[in-house]
Amino acid sequence: MEFGVKDSSLVTKERKTMNILAFDTSSTALSVAVLSEDQLLAETTINIKKSHSVNLMPTINFLMASVGFLPSDLDRIVVAEGPGSYTGLRMAVATAKTLAYALKIDLVGVSSLATLALSVQSSGLVIPLIDARRNNVYVGFYENGKAIAGDRHAHFETVLSQLENHHPLTFVGELAHFSDQIEGKFPEAKQMSVLPSAYEMGKLGQHLPPVEVHSFVPSYLKKVEAEENWLKNHEGSYTGDYIKRV
Repeated sequence: MEFGVKDSSLVTKERKTMNILAFDTSSTALSVAVLSEDQLLAETTINIKKSHSVNLMPTINFLMASVGFLPSDLDRIVVAEGPGSYTGLRMAVATAKTLAYALKIDLVGVSSLATLALSVQSSGLVIPLIDARRNNVYVGFYENGKAIAGDRHAHFETVLSQLENHHPLTFVGELAHFSDQIEGKFPEAKQMSVLPSAYEMGKLGQHLPPVEVHSFVPSYLKKVEAEENWLKNHEGSYTGDYIKRV
């Protein structure tokens, strides 16, 4: 992809809509979409266990070429900022920042959990889940398309206990390891193993304020295991930044 930017005066005269490139690599699935305002021009979702770093840029290039867009036709990059896979988030955010900086366009981060929640239409409370291993989850709580509590990392049993007085319930996202627990606790709850949609994320991202490109970082919600182990072994001996220390 060539990083060229059109003359700004021509862009102002010619462009009447916001063109958006959106992508999400925060989970097993890779989703990329190109939008013009709310109109979906192209979208690809790849749901296989393969490094997203291999597929992301070729998929972006393919979709851009398919709709006849040059990089300079874009107005905004929308990226899933987390929570989710550490490697996937770092790779996506680095790519998004590079594109936004090179093209001198807006960058917007969107919650990975919000993207899952907005992929379904359901009454009551919608609970998007991303598997964080060892019966832990990244979880959000959404109602009528709005977050009613902040995204968080939690043990799944704790999440279930917090939902006892909420009905109806719809669980969405990565449910394979949690389906039996949901069924046992809330047999009437809906379960929908939806994949992330870069299209839905792009629609949301066009209405959010852009971030400062240089300072933008992923929303991990949880330290990596190596960092947790290091801090545990050095408890009380160091209070600074772990990354700088190592």
